[in-house]
Amino acid sequence: MRRRLLILACLFTLFLQAEILTPIRWSSKLVNDSLVEFTAQMDSGWHLTIINIGDSLIGEDFYDTYIFVGHQDDTIRYVACDDHQCLSPEIYAHHNEDNVYQGLEQTAGSDNSLWYIFLMGLLGGLLAIFTPCVWPIIPMTVSFFLKRGGGKTNAILYGVSIIVIYVGLGLLITVLFGASALNEMATNAVLNLFFFALLVAFALSFFGLFDLSLPASWATRLDQRSRQAGGFLSVLLMAFTLVIVSFSCTGPIIGTLLVEAASMSLLAPAIGMTGFALALALPFSLLALFPEWLQRLPKSGEWMNSLKVGLGCLELALSLKFLSVADTAYGWNILPRWLFFALWIVCFGGLGVYWIRRSKVEKVLAIMVWLFTLYLIPGLWGAPVKAVSAFAPPMPIGHQDVFNDYEQGIAYARQEKKPILLDFSGYGCVNCRKMEAYVLSDEQVNTALEDYVLITLYVDSRMDDNHNGIPDGEEYSRMEREQFGSNAQPLYVKLDNNGHTIGQPIAYTTNPDLFLQWLNGADKKD
Repeated sequence: MRRRLLILACLFTLFLQAEILTPIRWSSKLVNDSLVEFTAQMDSGWHLTIINIGDSLIGEDFYDTYIFVGHQDDTIRYVACDDHQCLSPEIYAHHNEDNVYQGLEQTAGSDNSLWYIFLMGLLGGLLAIFTPCVWPIIPMTVSFFLKRGGGKTNAILYGVSIIVIYVGLGLLITVLFGASALNEMATNAVLNLFFFALLVAFALSFFGLFDLSLPASWATRLDQRSRQAGGFLSVLLMAFTLVIVSFSCTGPIIGTLLVEAASMSLLAPAIGMTGFALALALPFSLLALFPEWLQRLPKSGEWMNSLKVGLGCLELALSLKFLSVADTAYGWNILPRWLFFALWIVCFGGLGVYWIRRSKVEKVLAIMVWLFTLYLIPGLWGAPVKAVSAFAPPMPIGHQDVFNDYEQGIAYARQEKKPILLDFSGYGCVNCRKMEAYVLSDEQVNTALEDYVLITLYVDSRMDDNHNGIPDGEEYSRMEREQFGSNAQPLYVKLDNNGHTIGQPIAYTTNPDLFLQWLNGADKKD
């Protein structure tokens, strides 16, 4: 058992290591008691942007090799870029013990995004357990392992195999598309409209209009080979059989999860699939350890059809997110925020009507869904509706001096002699929507914003309002990387009315007091 688990762990580790990009290799050595020589070597096709060394802003690009002599306590903050992407900002510092120290500079936003997609995957996996494609397989599969001997060992290994398969799928998505392509997917019109149509199709399949499934011959062949094979291979093939057989129910959930993860970060697809696979594999392992629980499981029945209808309504609601992203990024204005909430209200309100006529449990669920529907109604008039802020279109900020063009905002700030709050945002940015709902809509923050000219730049905008043949978002993304050393959103920067930076930027936070303290800092000036 340990040997088999070790093999799976090694395979999983190799997958992860294949995705770690380290195009810049740093080294440092002592010159004397106080000075250190820093050396950076770049892989072919990559260049280095030094943001600052210690307290000194640099903002220069270097190629091939970079050598700098500084003090022992100096830290170098930099960004590595090639022709297609820029990685997250990193920090390098001399370390007295081994002369090498390198750490990734994490932002609260990236941490929260990964936790969000992990929990989303976990919830998706729990929902998948109760679908008609997975639920009946649980007792049959566990009984199969118990009858063939070594049931507990094999069933636990079976659960681990499920996790490896789904996480491998998440890593495969990253390998095939890469970091830059995943970011472009977030606001690409064709892809977002495709995902919108795909989720609608999944929803209709949940409603029973038709079935979406992989060819039955695939599952039959895998099942035959799993019975012929022995040891670890048979267990792995059985896990693949589960993946194929359950696709018609898990496919919509996985599709939604991967599309949402693709707009977040490089590791998000794998993190999301880890959460999904953990939840899905849990009952197989637990029931192998405690087989007497099999007798207590409820039988498949009408309750599963009700669950499928609920999942169908959820898929319809989630599909609107992708239509909204394409709509806002390209400026079509076909799905304003009020209409988005109106459609959600119709969707979940209708689900309540369906459930209220059924069993007592479903009646309770209907009441809960209706309460959620009532919660959505203020969104029709511009309320934050914080619980679903990650899915809704950008909300208007209660502030008069708002610009989406940098030059126009600077000109207005000079005219009014006001400082500037530069907001790097994104139409497909989940954390940006949360910031708008939890922080920028806060009454005290809103009052403090009256002293600023707010310039919101969408780095994924596909419009060309500047009429120079380059999407506005591409220009704003380059500005964020080159001037402020970041490629993550949201990022907030205070400027004077001449465009000079005031203090340090601030990234994602859901704490209005912390943001207000930063906004009203003593370094604010005209």
